[in-house]
This record gives sequence, structure tokens and C-alpha cells, in this order.
Amino acid sequence: MHIRALKVEDANDWRRLWASYNAFYETRLSAEVTEHCWRRLLDPASSLFGRAAEDGGRILGLSICVLHESTWTMSPSCCLEDLFVDPDHRSTGVGRALLEDLIALGKSRGWSRLYWHTRAGNARARKLYDAFVEADDFVRYRLALR
Repeated sequence: MHIRALKVEDANDWRRLWASYNAFYETRLSAEVTEHCWRRLLDPASSLFGRAAEDGGRILGLSICVLHESTWTMSPSCCLEDLFVDPDHRSTGVGRALLEDLIALGKSRGWSRLYWHTRAGNARARKLYDAFVEADDFVRYRLALR
């Protein structure tokens, strides 16, 4: 298995995993939003980027991040917005490899931090995340504007 940037040829695997990810979070996105996301992932000028865990030509998992400036640091911060592993490949190290890839990428590119969130009841993901860092005490607020 190796981790790499998403590429055009990954469209079918990405859509398959993206649909499963949204189903896991009980979310339905329009085809238009999904396609817009995919185009931004391939656009080198976008602050959104994606990574794929690949084995034998098949994507087993993916991470989607937003790189952004911060008011508290002089170097960029990276928000891991989405991490998803194909259910058939969970507990095989794919999620860990995707996180380790982002950590290495961040260190090599001078990011100030990598951060993410998940649902409090997502025990499987939290077990993995807790192996990297303890959860902080911040509470998230989300106000829909559209």
C-alpha cells in the first residue's frame, strides 16, 4: 500500500468511497456538490486537496484536507475534513497510514498543525485518533448559512 495525491483516474474509486462516507454520516449531497468537490480536489490552485491509500490499483481509503492560514501561527494549518477507509479494509492500517502521510507531508511543507474532528460516538475512529493525540476540550458550533 502507498499513499499519494488523488488523480483524474481515481474518479470512480473516489466517488464510491465518497458515497460510502456520506452514507456513514447519514448525509446526502447533490451530484452538483459532489462534482464540485471532485474538481477542487484536482485543481492545484485550490486549498482543498486529497490523498489516496492505494493497493494493487484500488483505492482503499482517502483523506480530504483544507490548507489555510491561521491567526495564531505564521505557517499554514491543515484541517483534515474527511478520512474514510473502505469498510472491507478497516483495522488493517489504512487509516493510520493516511494520518501518518499527512503528518509527514505537514512536516516537510512547514505546516504549523494538523487538526480534525469526528462525532463523539465514532468509537472506532476515536481509538485511532487517540493513538496520535488526546482530544482537546473545544466544542464545535456550526451555523448553516445556506
